[in-house]
Amino acid sequence: MDTIPRWAPHPVPGTARYEVPLPDHLVTEPSALLAAHAKVLAALSGEREVVTGYVAAQGAAPVRRRLTVGPGSWLDLLAQAVPAVREAAGTPAVREADRAPGAFETVLDPFGGDVPEDTSLLVRVEGRTLRLRYRTDVLDAGAAARIAGYHLTALARLGADPEAAHDRQGLLGDDELRLQLNSLAGPHRELPDRRVHELFEERVAAHPDRVAAVCGDEEWTYRELNARANRIGRALLAHGLRPEEVVAVVMERGPDWLAAVLAVLKAGGVYLPVEPHFPAGRIEATLRRARCGLVLTERGSTRTLDRADTGARVLHVDTAYAEGHADGDLGVPVGADRLAYIYFTSGSTGEPKGAMCEHAGFLNHVLAKIEDLGVGEGRTVAQTAPQCFDISLWQLVSALLVGGRTLLVPQEVILDVPRFVDTVEAGGVNVLQVVPSYLEAVLAELEQRPRALPDLHCVSVTGEAVKKELVQRWFAAEPGIRLANAYGLTETCDDTNHEVMSRVPDQDRVPLGRPVANVRVYVVDEHLSPVPLGAPGEIVFSGVCVGRGYVNDPERTKAAFTTDPYRPGERLYRSGDHGRWLPDGKLEFLGRRDSQVKIRGFRIEIGEIENALLRVAGVRDGAVVVAGGTRLVAFCTGPGVAPAAVLEQLAASLPAYMVPSAVHRREGLPLTANGKTDRKKLTALAQELDAGGAADGAVADAPGTPGERRLAAAWAGVLGVPVERVGRLDHFFDRGGTSLAAVKLAVALDRAVTLKDVTRHPVLADLARLLDGARQEAS
Repeated sequence: MDTIPRWAPHPVPGTARYEVPLPDHLVTEPSALLAAHAKVLAALSGEREVVTGYVAAQGAAPVRRRLTVGPGSWLDLLAQAVPAVREAAGTPAVREADRAPGAFETVLDPFGGDVPEDTSLLVRVEGRTLRLRYRTDVLDAGAAARIAGYHLTALARLGADPEAAHDRQGLLGDDELRLQLNSLAGPHRELPDRRVHELFEERVAAHPDRVAAVCGDEEWTYRELNARANRIGRALLAHGLRPEEVVAVVMERGPDWLAAVLAVLKAGGVYLPVEPHFPAGRIEATLRRARCGLVLTERGSTRTLDRADTGARVLHVDTAYAEGHADGDLGVPVGADRLAYIYFTSGSTGEPKGAMCEHAGFLNHVLAKIEDLGVGEGRTVAQTAPQCFDISLWQLVSALLVGGRTLLVPQEVILDVPRFVDTVEAGGVNVLQVVPSYLEAVLAELEQRPRALPDLHCVSVTGEAVKKELVQRWFAAEPGIRLANAYGLTETCDDTNHEVMSRVPDQDRVPLGRPVANVRVYVVDEHLSPVPLGAPGEIVFSGVCVGRGYVNDPERTKAAFTTDPYRPGERLYRSGDHGRWLPDGKLEFLGRRDSQVKIRGFRIEIGEIENALLRVAGVRDGAVVVAGGTRLVAFCTGPGVAPAAVLEQLAASLPAYMVPSAVHRREGLPLTANGKTDRKKLTALAQELDAGGAADGAVADAPGTPGERRLAAAWAGVLGVPVERVGRLDHFFDRGGTSLAAVKLAVALDRAVTLKDVTRHPVLADLARLLDGARQEAS
């Protein structure tokens, strides 16, 4: 990222000037100016090590000065600046490379001179006036004024208390602080004094015989769904459910699961989703961490549950129905601040953590989805996400709050992309949400077999950063269907930002959009002080969206949740994500805080290289990993992409230390079970290629028949491995294949094989015989 964040809503070529008087009490000697300038650049760039051009004498050419703005006092900064100024003034000590004209994004001139026009920002002092000259394609007048103000603030604080810790003192003026804390928040909306299940009950009363849920050939009306949920809810109470007691729901996705979720909420319990196929150890650890006292399940979904030693009471749904409880609404009082659900997410320590969210945040998120995605009366929302993903919850209930219907799509349908698209079309789905990787598979199907989707009006993508190239492909294929980029975290009641697009965005990265109603987003430094507008910082959240923390996990809760320093009494969540504000008030995602690496002493944000990679013509997808702790290795996809050309273009847009040492083209990148880029596999592949190269590692049992060779090529593409390393006796799932990878394999082979074929015949030679046999029958 540039040192000076671009903040020009309407960029035009040229330069402009801004000036402001320097108060008499400010010290403006060169070393103080350089210390203050370094502090400003560090705040603007989010980097501790900054580089600027410095003019040592009137009329002299600028020389390169590098300062480290780490933790410490203003006096520490000044102590660095003094020798830097002295060395710059002594020409023999300055290297010729440091005098290169036009090599500086910023220049500080304490003597009022001028520098070449290509400098983005020139800061100079003439008498008692601070003057800025800036490029108008980088900054607008307001941004220039703010940067001038940062310099004045830094100089004032340096002079007022040199021994104060500069890293704990922000540079923002009152107006900018108010803008970031108030004006960039989501709009205020009064939440109804109802819970999600109570709003559903109101719809039951309004149209009891309207279809509420569909799953295959099964349809439930609002009346039937509500009655079943009420009977289950009363059974839970009869089995001793207490207020805010955790109920683990271990069920397959279907109408009974929907009724069970509503029942837990109606009875005042806390919904904890557990997928039936989870390993027994995982189920046991999850339920014990949540101190779950009651499990609601169905017969046929307890194979691993039965092996888990949880100590919880077990209630089967059919037993709950058979107990003959009344089917009227329960009327259990549930406050807005009561706990609604717990979702477990993976933790950096390897132990899952259970994020706790309250009813008010849950309702606020569902209402945001209804409003922004166009979920209305008579509309159909597809429920596609597995139970353990928090997005499954809004997909499940949002339509039921406005008189629409939920279409529950079975997992076997989702894993068969052509069948899934047929289901979306036949089911009249209006609103759909998938992860970007799955949308790519859907697009591949639509590109091969175009068809009209007249009812679909909005597709939301979430779960990982969406690439601009995918957005371009989407609107090329379906120009009339809006695409919504949704961003949020489990700890913030799911999505907090929506960017609803009807066309491809102008900027290189797809923005995250503005915060939804009642959500406040700040971009801050390590001490929770807002960073300058446009500067990178950590994305943190405040408002009704912030959950209680992690269940029975005080240490990790303390590390991520705190009190909002600007609104005492309200919770704040630190996401670990990095982002920045855009001039239009939207948020832009820059990557995970922990995706930063250090190579040869340089701190590098992997996301920055990946975004540059995606801007290379012809590159469809890409990822960058570190091999051996010292080398950057890039992987990319796209027809006809030449690695040498990619390297050449990266070298033209990135500093030398950020250019990967190697670029490898693949037909597709390996994915995790959740459809995200599998960086562990790419790292291992990078090290494997580094050790010997694909040619040296060719397998002994190479594919021999035409079917085996065709299958090996497709296999290599979906798994992201060299085709030379695919053997005829290899096992698809042992080589890292997942269900989604198998779906992509079927698409790549033009549906000559199915997901079931891959599952039943995972060895390449066996699957190839099936492929050859099908081709012979067809001929």
